Amino acid sequence: MQKTSVRFFENIPVRAVWDEDSSKWWFCAADIAEALTKSRNPRSYWNKIKSRKNELSTICRQLKLRARDGKYYDTDVVDEAGLNAIIALIPGKKAEVFARWMKNTETSLDEKSKQKAYELFESGFIENIEVGTAKGLRQIHGYIFGGLYDFAGQIRTVNIAKDGFAFAPAAYLDGALAHIEKMPEDTLERIVEKYVEMNVAHPFMEGNGRSTRIWLDLILKKNLKKCVDWSRIDKKDYLAAMRESVDDPGKICSLIKGALTDDIDDREIIMKGIDYSYYYEEEE
Repeated sequence: MQKTSVRFFENIPVRAVWDEDSSKWWFCAADIAEALTKSRNPRSYWNKIKSRKNELSTICRQLKLRARDGKYYDTDVVDEAGLNAIIALIPGKKAEVFARWMKNTETSLDEKSKQKAYELFESGFIENIEVGTAKGLRQIHGYIFGGLYDFAGQIRTVNIAKDGFAFAPAAYLDGALAHIEKMPEDTLERIVEKYVEMNVAHPFMEGNGRSTRIWLDLILKKNLKKCVDWSRIDKKDYLAAMRESVDDPGKICSLIKGALTDDIDDREIIMKGIDYSYYYEEEE
């Protein structure tokens, strides 16, 4: 399977595909045009400006990218130099912001962590993770945040809260995690309940959501032979459902159920899942 990536500029996905022959990333031209202009029909917009500006035809090539319908199509893509050329040719208030954003995505702490999340799967280390346990979650967190946070893989010892909600008190975390480990994993509903309880426990100072979604997928893969195609779950829907899950896990269970796939070894689904998982954590 090809190596792909999805990055989000102001909630607009910008798809990219890795080309082995040229050893570099190629970015979807229509996605770049949409990010810069907020066009409602970015493919038509891109084709129109490409026909008007001949230089654009010379800087792009075609590679197959998966569209929203799940099928692959030959798609106009550009490398980093071509991306900068498009930015220069589509002037506007967003151009400078977009250029700065593209540069920052390569050097930010989140991007470095995301690269390590890719490596967790590509290196095969994911096969060594203990499934469904606190130790397994610590292994995941330690791998993707190791070298970035000094508390990577370490259970927090202080109380934390977010948006007025206090997570499990640090003094009771060991007991809470022991309880969560023993929760059954024989049905989707029970697995989601276990996932919700781990979210309420929030055992780390930072990086809980990104680690726990990988942890959840491993449990689903082991017990149900399925995983979540996270790209099928809208960010706002997910965040709202997780807020409700403390009192009622029904909504998040329904969202997850609707996004389950049997393609548990599909590399693109796994990598795209990481992209979307990190997208959920981005500030609006």
